[in-house]
Amino acid sequence: MTESQALTDWDFEAGLLPLDFANTAEWHASPHPDEKLRSYDDLVGWSRQAGLLAEKEAEGLVLRARRKASQADSVLEAARGLREAMYAIFSAAAAGDPPPGEAMSHFNAALAEALGRARIERAAEGFAWSWPGSGETLDGMLGPILLATAELLTSDDLERVGECADDRGCGYLFYDTSRNHSRRWCSMESCGNRAKALRHYERSKAGP
Repeated sequence: MTESQALTDWDFEAGLLPLDFANTAEWHASPHPDEKLRSYDDLVGWSRQAGLLAEKEAEGLVLRARRKASQADSVLEAARGLREAMYAIFSAAAAGDPPPGEAMSHFNAALAEALGRARIERAAEGFAWSWPGSGETLDGMLGPILLATAELLTSDDLERVGECADDRGCGYLFYDTSRNHSRRWCSMESCGNRAKALRHYERSKAGP
């Protein structure tokens, strides 16, 4: 792993892996999102911290990417494109809207390709999905992300997907565990606190 990867503290607070990946661009609903996957090393670093790659696998991919720079750049572009499709789908779901057709087509095409490499293998208890060579191919980390996303989209948990209501375009996606689905903010310490302060200001300005 590179030094920059080791120092990057990725956000895994959304509650589910697909949402964590969709949040790898901050201020996603604003006109100018802040890209966090700036290099292939960043993609590997995120995947390592997400538990999709072992440390040796991550180190091997970084070295392989040095020898195949153009291919690594293509994988990074594909990962960003997948993330944008996922974000559009989940954002629409959070708002109760139909998903954009282009985003669904993009996601389904990537899913079909990834499933062609997936296998079912014996596990400690029963069977589990397996991704042979996922630690060797430069795009191997995308398969588990696609499968986890497909499982979320086809589960009752989709109703629990929410998006930060901040009016500046925070756009943070999260898994709402509140009993009555009442969560509105990425966190009360940031956007929630700002909204609370703004409401207080508006009340004080209006007077008694």
